[in-house]
Formats: sequence, C-alpha cells, structure tokens
Amino acid sequence: MSSFRSFLFTPANHVRHAEKVFTIGADVAILDLEDAVAVNEKKEARNKAAEALQRPRCCQAYVRVNAMDTEFCLDDLEGVVGPALDGVMLPKVESAASLLAADWILTQLERRAGITIGSIDLLPIIETGAGLMALEEIAKCGSRIRRLAFGAGDFTFDMNMIWTADERELDYARSRLVALSRATGLEAPIDTIWVDIPNLDGLRASAETALQMGFQGKLCIHPTQVPVVNDAFTPSDEAVAYARKVVDAFTEAEAAGSAALLVDGKFIDYPFVYRAQRTLKMVKDMA
Repeated sequence: MSSFRSFLFTPANHVRHAEKVFTIGADVAILDLEDAVAVNEKKEARNKAAEALQRPRCCQAYVRVNAMDTEFCLDDLEGVVGPALDGVMLPKVESAASLLAADWILTQLERRAGITIGSIDLLPIIETGAGLMALEEIAKCGSRIRRLAFGAGDFTFDMNMIWTADERELDYARSRLVALSRATGLEAPIDTIWVDIPNLDGLRASAETALQMGFQGKLCIHPTQVPVVNDAFTPSDEAVAYARKVVDAFTEAEAAGSAALLVDGKFIDYPFVYRAQRTLKMVKDMA
C-alpha cells in the first residue's frame, strides 16, 4: 500500500509552482483548480494542469477539480483524466449521489482514454455540515473511493465556528471521519490543512493530534509543511524498536502458552501486538 502522509496543494495556473510541487517530498502533489484559482483563470489552469501531469515525478499526482455543482467540474475532469493522473480530489461532497456521479464520469473518461477502469483514485473532501451528516451514506455508497479527506476551512465557515489554534472545535468532525472510515472498510482518512504557515510548531501539534485520533496523513499548503507532516506520520526509530521488542517478546511468550506479558513495565496482549505489527508493516511499506 502506498504511503499517504502528506498531500501538497499548489495552484495549477502557476507554472513554476506546478513544476516544483513534484520535487518537494510530499507523498502526493495536488494541482489545484478550485479555491486557489480565480474564475477567469479556470480554463488556463486546467490546460496547465494537464501539461504538468506529463512531467517526470517521484510522487503521486492528483488534481483537485471544482465541485460537482459548478459549471467547471465536467470540463476539469475531461481536461485532466489520462494515464498520467493518479487521483481526483473532489471538494464539498455532500451526498452519495454526487460522488457516484463523479465516479461514473471518471469511468467513462477512463474507458475513452484506454486506461484501466477504476485506476484513478477519487478522494472526496468533507467540508460542510451536510457532508458530515451524510458521511455514512457517502462512505457506504459503493464508489471507488479508498479514503476520505477533511477540509476544516470551509467546514468551520459553514458551521459558523471559530477555528482556534488548539482545534478542539474539530474533534467531533474528525472523530466521525475516523469512525465511519473504519466501520465502512475505508483506509484511515486525511486531515485538514494548517493555515498558520510560519507556525510549524502548531502544525506539528495539529498533525500529532490527527495521528492520535486515527488519521493517516494531512493536507499541506506550503512546501515547508511537508517535512513536518511526513515526520509526524512516520513512526520514530524508538517506536519501531519498541514495536519489534513487543512482537518478539509476545511471540516467545505465546509459544510458551501465554497471551499476556509485561514489556518495559507495560501490559501487553493481542491488541497491543496487533498495533506493533501495524507499525512494522507501515515502516516496511514506506521503505
């Protein structure tokens, strides 16, 4: 499974940024056709995104199209779908119907382009109260989605919330995304952006909170954020060493007929072993 710790946005209509975004070190680069692009630049941004997708890269390439209820979405999808596209980020998803419609359009465009149907990821962003309340329906609708993303900027505006530095007002939405992702068999979701770009300590705290709540990665809006996010969502050397110690000790104990023991003074049974095994698998997948 690919690693999805960091997703870095860049405006698709800025050629220099669109070239550089693939070299920063994010797991996924996102060429943005939505919020970062003025209305009169939408068509040109779409063309530049298609050109940028043809460049060599060492990460996956997604495009954030405009929302399904806009006049731009269909043209966006038609303009960027092809063999070089790894995924489409679909903003402001509020119903299963809109997600299934986008999935159907992608299927037709994949067929037209002669690429494997279903190969392009579809990543919905939950950004409104309506989207959050329809989350179970969205997650269970049988579309091609593998994971969900959370957009707190639009969400806090929609809910008339004040987005504070400690982000406690996001707890319910974050918890709901994690719980429903798990309950419906999706991967762990992707957390929202951090808007205070110079405050990297705040970003690290936000990323660590998201990790603790069950997210697998975070959206980024500036290159300086990528290494901080990657580090936060990568198990430390100490965590990896402890995971190996737990697995080895439990294997030995289990062979002797015991399913519970102490490792460094901490109680260990099957759930803790499974977590340690997950940590080791994550590191292996990242290698």
